[in-house]
Amino acid sequence: MSHPDTLSVHAGYQPDSTGAVMPPIYLSSTYAQRAPGEHSGFEYGRSGNPSRQAFEQALAELEGGTAGFAFASGLGAMTTVMELLEAGSEIVAVDDLYGGAWRLFEQVKARSTGLKVRYVAPDDLTALRSAITPATKLVWLEVPTNPLLKFPDIAAITEIARGVGALTVVDATFVTPYLLKPLEFGADIVLHSITKYLNGHSDVIGGAVIVKDPALADKLRWLQNAVGAVLAPFDSFLALRGLRTLALRMQRHSSNALTLARWLQQQSGISDVIYPGLASHPQHALAQRLLPKGQSGVISIRLNTDIAGLRRFVAALKLFTLAESLGGVESLINHPWSMTHAAIPEALRIQRGIGENLLRLSVGIEHPDDLQADLAQALAAI
Repeated sequence: MSHPDTLSVHAGYQPDSTGAVMPPIYLSSTYAQRAPGEHSGFEYGRSGNPSRQAFEQALAELEGGTAGFAFASGLGAMTTVMELLEAGSEIVAVDDLYGGAWRLFEQVKARSTGLKVRYVAPDDLTALRSAITPATKLVWLEVPTNPLLKFPDIAAITEIARGVGALTVVDATFVTPYLLKPLEFGADIVLHSITKYLNGHSDVIGGAVIVKDPALADKLRWLQNAVGAVLAPFDSFLALRGLRTLALRMQRHSSNALTLARWLQQQSGISDVIYPGLASHPQHALAQRLLPKGQSGVISIRLNTDIAGLRRFVAALKLFTLAESLGGVESLINHPWSMTHAAIPEALRIQRGIGENLLRLSVGIEHPDDLQADLAQALAAI
């Protein structure tokens, strides 16, 4: 299966002896053994589950990896990856990143393990090259970053990291393996929030990690079992079902977002439109090279108004729902300042360009004319 459109429909499972075209949901927490220590591949639900295994195999196939691991949340996946590091380790991370990742690094791991993080602008390769030293154990990237949609040069950065023996992690939640496979650019670990585009229906919380190196896979398999933040069987079933329409959804998300981004650029009530598919994006050429099939469905905008005007705009929306998260079939709108990035100190938010007038749109698969009309009437309310 050479085409990702086909692979997303068939990856991870073939009809079993019953002929079921979708894997059953195995809810058992434990499994009978033939004799002490002799089992048929499954012994305890945390260690392995057939429903989760089917989904994990699909993830590995879609990303071009050797192994995939599914977790109870994106942060559960991040936390398990961080357990690869020894106490007191130093990492380099992009400075525009998910607020939950910043909270994990600075308010949990810095306290519990002495983690040291050096933050660098993702689009400044010179600064990244200087920041990655022999003391660096891991480099944390997002493609694109959240919420300002910047692009690190994955291939160049992974080469620098490999030169000092550091692992490179790429959170590719916004693009999915349909649009980008970071392992092909040298990344060691690909991470996703399953909650977003992979599942695609806003009804599952989950996280995923995919790797190519068998030795690294063995370490993560041990940690997944030891830490225990595994994805439940029913959620695994739902997430695999979501994968089956990934190609179609990402095509529609991307085309809708590009249509809306072009229109938003023409609106006087908006001072800035950030979308990698626009020629005005500072890294448009890199984005086109990395994501030739589309630039996904996330747009960030800055309204030309104060916080009161922003509140009027959000309150007037009828199709865009004000909510955390992204990547579902429905359109959502998020206020990073008070929602996803509220854990970051105010001064740091301002320094990094996350002001009160910034909004992040997750463009769904509705008809673009209806979404445009919704935004237009909301802009009129400012």
